[in-house]
Amino acid sequence: MSMNRRQFLKIAGASTLLGLGGASALNALRGGELEASHVLTDEKALNAKRWAMVIDVSKFRTEEDYKRLTKACHSIHNVPDFGNPKDEIKWIWTDTYEHTFPSQPNEYIEEGIKNKPFVLLCNHCANPPCVRVCPTKATFKRKDGIVMMDQHRCIGCRFCMAACPFGARSFNYKDPRLALKKEEENREYPTRTIGVVEKCTFCFERLAKGLVPACVEASREAAKAAGGEPGMYFGDLDDPASEVRKILSTRYTIRRKPELGTDPSVFYVIGGEKNA
Repeated sequence: MSMNRRQFLKIAGASTLLGLGGASALNALRGGELEASHVLTDEKALNAKRWAMVIDVSKFRTEEDYKRLTKACHSIHNVPDFGNPKDEIKWIWTDTYEHTFPSQPNEYIEEGIKNKPFVLLCNHCANPPCVRVCPTKATFKRKDGIVMMDQHRCIGCRFCMAACPFGARSFNYKDPRLALKKEEENREYPTRTIGVVEKCTFCFERLAKGLVPACVEASREAAKAAGGEPGMYFGDLDDPASEVRKILSTRYTIRRKPELGTDPSVFYVIGGEKNA
């Protein structure tokens, strides 16, 4: 990567600040060319003003449907499995309706929906409280709405975990490398260290290559094999012509804990056509 004199002085200045005050230096770096969300992109890169996901719970019928998503996500991101719920690291998981939507009780909701597991992940909120409390800016929101997690800046204070109302973050109490088999490790994605927080990032590294998130791709492939429709959709929420906007305009959807004002970017389809 080429670097001009101005860029060099900026980095050198920030490096000097590291010796005087880590947080100040990291803030300086965050505003420039070294922002952690930068990856090598090509002409196929996917772009949006605000990325969003729509999950149609009716399309998930078996336990394998859910496992397929978790495997797709966790395998490419080297998410460790210590085999102990106490040390669980999760980027995508499932939970009950009552735990997913605790502020939206509905005794008359269709039993087939109420009793289904709901796919959960980071909501990539428009107003993310996790970003506001992070002292080192290890977690920050990109211009396209993706809430990022930079493990190199993370100091393990876990303020972001306390601030997130969705339980979407995990802390590495153990070294993730201990749970990864060398033959299964994805060398294209970095492993984490002990003492840092991690979470879903909407597969920003795949978007840079023109690919949709791994869970969405797995959902599409399963639907194609079964001759049906996928259970997950991904697109630009600010584009009226996008697939997610078309679904939101025709289907009944809900979001998690809307009363908190975080404005989640993940929607759940729980009803049929609005005009049916």
